[in-house]
Amino acid sequence: MQVSIENLGKLGRKLTVRIPAEQYETQVKSRLAEVGRSVRLKGFRPGKIPAKVIEQRFGTQVRGEAISELIRNSFAEAVGKENLRPAMAPEIDTTGQPSDGQIEYTAKFDVLPEIGAVDVSQLAINRPVATVADADVDAMVETLRQQRREWSPIERAAQVGDMVLFEYSAQGSDASGAFRHPAEGVDRVGTILGSGAMASALEDALNAHAAGAQISTDLTFPADFRVAELAARQAHVEAKIIRVQESRLPEVDEAFIGAFGINEGGVEKFRTDVRANLERELKGMLSARLKTEVVRKLVDAHPGLDLPQSMVDREAQGLLQQAQEQAREQGQVAPGVEAFADMARRRVAAGVLVGELARQNDIRLDNRRVAETLASFASTYEEPERVVELYQRDPQLMGGLQNRVMEDQVADWIAEHAKVSEQTLSFSEAMRPA
Repeated sequence: MQVSIENLGKLGRKLTVRIPAEQYETQVKSRLAEVGRSVRLKGFRPGKIPAKVIEQRFGTQVRGEAISELIRNSFAEAVGKENLRPAMAPEIDTTGQPSDGQIEYTAKFDVLPEIGAVDVSQLAINRPVATVADADVDAMVETLRQQRREWSPIERAAQVGDMVLFEYSAQGSDASGAFRHPAEGVDRVGTILGSGAMASALEDALNAHAAGAQISTDLTFPADFRVAELAARQAHVEAKIIRVQESRLPEVDEAFIGAFGINEGGVEKFRTDVRANLERELKGMLSARLKTEVVRKLVDAHPGLDLPQSMVDREAQGLLQQAQEQAREQGQVAPGVEAFADMARRRVAAGVLVGELARQNDIRLDNRRVAETLASFASTYEEPERVVELYQRDPQLMGGLQNRVMEDQVADWIAEHAKVSEQTLSFSEAMRPA
């Protein structure tokens, strides 16, 4: 095998690889012979199919498979021999046909940058710490009661905490022209007064009115209002209250805790389980916060890092697709890919630096930690064993989990070798997205 290298910029590389055609032909003949022994064709006895028939039926497929395998194996050998570390899969160009006794192809790809020793000893890291208090358990029990409250129609006027079902229309005129929502008729929605689910000014207008009341008011809808065409616009609103309901919270009794699968141990066992769930969630959030802090400081410490543009472009496209899906769900328009350039660059820089730290310090994937992480994640589902089985059978899912665990391991390693100070948070503060 002959290999020549051409530099295409700082990180771009072009390999030209030439392989003896005899090696290719030998592989093709071997594959065709194997097909001839194993394939079943109508009108022929097994193992007695003429070579010409095998060539006619399977030659194109076999040659394609042979050239693909030859390129894959020779490329891996070539980059190993030349001490290259491709950032992504190469772009291959070849005719796939022998010429002058050789098979030739070119491979274009970016390589990972040569970073040198990554020193984390001077990074100032804030490690968040928090615990679950009795008050946090009380708050979660109350949340669970709120989730299972029952609603009953009432005749009195609505007040904060009541659910109000109403019909409304909004119209106005601004620099964009006249508008009306909906275009015809009315929109029927429900809201819990004081929840902020609707515009607060609209909830205030509904307050202190009973079913059947007609309401007229002028207001400005918030910029994040769920109806995009009304967001941040002033309008005149006509509304009619259809129904007012008040809630009744369940008692924390045997029936209530039985709904969570607890049939023995009573309230004490229920609170113990609630605390265990909160502690599991807190552990995950503290780990995520630490990783966010570590990665941010690590990336900030390497502002001039050269990165493979192909990786940055792929990351930006992935972020764009996520934004487009979210925008479609919300009836909005996503920004262009350029809006994600900085975030994509930081994500790629984080991945490159984390990978380099793992390589330089021989940080290997802890399979026990992978299993523990998977078990913890699966325990949040009704059938944990099925979730575990799903991951074990899906290489893509398991690969994502392994990458996440490796990132956690590197973050922990950095925290052990950097300048770390503890930041004490309450449970609610720790659970708030960083």
